[in-house]
Amino acid sequence: MKQGNVRESALDVLLKIEQQQAYSHLLLNETIKRSNLSKKDVPLLTEIVYGTIQRQKTLDFYLTPFSKRPLEKLEKWVHILLRLTLYQIVYLDRIPERAAVHEAVQIAKIRGHKGISGMVNGILRSILRSELPSSDSIEDPIKKMAVKTSHPEWLLARWEKQYGHETALRIAEGNLLYPVHTARVNRLKASVPEVIEALGEEGLEARQSEHIPESIVITKGSLSATQPFKNGWLSIQDEGSMLVAYAMAPNKNERILDACAAPGGKSTHLAEKMENTGEIVSLDIHKHKVGLIEEQVKRLGLTNVHAQALDARRTSEHFSQESFDKILVDAPCSGLGVIQRKPDLKWSKKPEDIHRLSTIQREILQSVWPLLKPGGRLVYSTCTIDQEENNDVISSFVNDNHDAKLDEALLDRIPAKFYGSENKETGMIQLFPGENATDGFFISSVMKIYKED
Repeated sequence: MKQGNVRESALDVLLKIEQQQAYSHLLLNETIKRSNLSKKDVPLLTEIVYGTIQRQKTLDFYLTPFSKRPLEKLEKWVHILLRLTLYQIVYLDRIPERAAVHEAVQIAKIRGHKGISGMVNGILRSILRSELPSSDSIEDPIKKMAVKTSHPEWLLARWEKQYGHETALRIAEGNLLYPVHTARVNRLKASVPEVIEALGEEGLEARQSEHIPESIVITKGSLSATQPFKNGWLSIQDEGSMLVAYAMAPNKNERILDACAAPGGKSTHLAEKMENTGEIVSLDIHKHKVGLIEEQVKRLGLTNVHAQALDARRTSEHFSQESFDKILVDAPCSGLGVIQRKPDLKWSKKPEDIHRLSTIQREILQSVWPLLKPGGRLVYSTCTIDQEENNDVISSFVNDNHDAKLDEALLDRIPAKFYGSENKETGMIQLFPGENATDGFFISSVMKIYKED
């Protein structure tokens, strides 16, 4: 198949993401399934789509001096076509520059008219003959960082206020790195060496993690179509997410509530650690997402996970007080810790989204707290790095509940590699993207004090 078709597919995906606010990973997967792209074309399509979204602000900064019309005045598809072509020219060494320009001009001829194709050709060939503008000329430090790392200014300003300039820059640069792909071996079905060998037989390359015994790092290939995955030998999961089960430290035969469980990665990890004993009640507000949990449970051969549709803010109406040994609240959040994998999040989220979600997070915690037995442990986690959703939520929760205290022993249960000087706050760990080969992730642990204490 001609690479031009790959670029047309990329243009279609990027246009839908921008116009319909569609999720990039879902739309890309759907496009790959229904298109007739060959296997060798799929990586290029994925690279162009994610890369163009990830570097969007920087690309527009480069394009602006070469367009006689303001970019926002161009037809949206033309603007995106220029972006994705410039992404190939600047960031993909294996794509010949003139070939990328030629394909863009051909697409412009088919989708537009001679005037548009001429404009696209003129802009791109001018760029090839010239030097790109430098962000060093920008005086404002936030604006400079926004262009250099391709992030919204409001988001960088927020991180700078919360963590300081150097950490904000480190977070933004970390978001531009390629994510590390890891998987969790279901040791109830297979050993880590068996899984690595089986994947190797299908052309994948994997190695055991140095820090989490059941984790493997995938260095080549895709897991979801492999026989080990279909057989329930493993689950695709980031190592930061795996740490939640270590924070929980479940025991055999306990009763555990996973209040916001879909798609089921953490519930099933807990179930595996409990050796398929006890009971895990896994909730999600959406019925179709409960189906995702049940699919995972069935694939992994687990029988101790029971999923049901329920708003976690209403759990106290459905379960008895003090009926769970441990509770997990992996709360709905802004997702700003997974920008490496879902770059469209940084363009779609707004400050009001964060405030709205923090309110929901507090409501969930207050709802599930009465269900925890005295002496029990509640773990609160998110895949965001925003303090309003993390430190602020859990600190205010502990302050508002006289029988709650932060778990001083949390770090004893977490491999030391995953926390440093910035993660020493009692009962809390904040992982930043790019630092420990994980997503940005927050984990905290709260103990319920016995009444006689």
